Order: sequence, then C-alpha cells, then structure tokens
Amino acid sequence: MGERRVVIGVGNADRGDDGAGRRVASLLSEQAPIGVEIIEHDGEATSLLSSFEGAAEAFLIDACASGAPPGTVRRFDVTAAPLPRREFGGTTHGFGLAAAIELARALGRLPPSCIVYAIEGESFEFGAPLSPSVEAAVAEVARGLKAEIECGEQGQTALSIPRSKVE
Repeated sequence: MGERRVVIGVGNADRGDDGAGRRVASLLSEQAPIGVEIIEHDGEATSLLSSFEGAAEAFLIDACASGAPPGTVRRFDVTAAPLPRREFGGTTHGFGLAAAIELARALGRLPPSCIVYAIEGESFEFGAPLSPSVEAAVAEVARGLKAEIECGEQGQTALSIPRSKVE
C-alpha cells in the first residue's frame, strides 16, 4: 500500500463563497482518484491538523479574500514558504488556515508535499450560494487537481493558473 494522500476542502457551505473548498472536495469525491482520501472540513485548526497528519501528500483548498477578482485561483507550495497573510490573514474559520499550516510546520507535522489552492471569493453572506465566478473556479480546480493527483508528479499542475510566489 502506498503513502497516504489527502485532499481537504476547507470552508463553510452556508456562507456563500466560503464553501468553495468543500465544493471542490465534494466534486472530487464523486470521482476520487484511487488511494486518495477526500475530506470536507470546517477549518477548525486542531481537527484540520489531524486531517493531514501522517500524509505524504496533502492538497488543501479554501476560499480567500485578497481583493483579486472573484474566481481568481492561486496555487501555493506551503512546504517551500508560508501562505501570504494578505490572502489568508482573515478567515471565517477562527484560527485560520495559514496559522494551522504554520503550527503544523512548527510541530514538524507538515506533510512533505503540501499544496494550497486559494479561490478568491466574492460573497461570504450567510445562506448565499456560490457566486458564478467562484462556481466556475471550483469546477476548474476540481478538474485540474484530479489531473495533478493522477499525474503523481509533485509540483506538476494541469491548471492554467499562476504558481504564486509567496512573499
């Protein structure tokens, strides 16, 4: 049996575009690549750490609010550098994805390969659906992430998005 691989969609499906990460996970679970665990997660930090503990490869997907156009997708290799605070400084998940990743790094629990996909949100209103631009980005990330996982090559992406340089 191979090393543990996990995809974690983070968010709150009841808060509009904040549900983007969970929606990507939901789409992937319908056609999950063999041997990949798919998790929908609310973003609570200690539970999130447990979700990727022991994984050789982790992909996390979450909504962000950096001021970029809604539906913009960014890919960050967090094994190389921390997530930028402008995208992940504020969150509806309390502690925050960036802080959870840095805690995992400090504790030596960050997977050897850990990629974060950030989908720029437009509306985080309670009870709102995903906005059209975020829904389109969700479909693109799900399709590209499935292809990336199936390639099995660390650092390769089938998405037509920039690989952000973390500042």
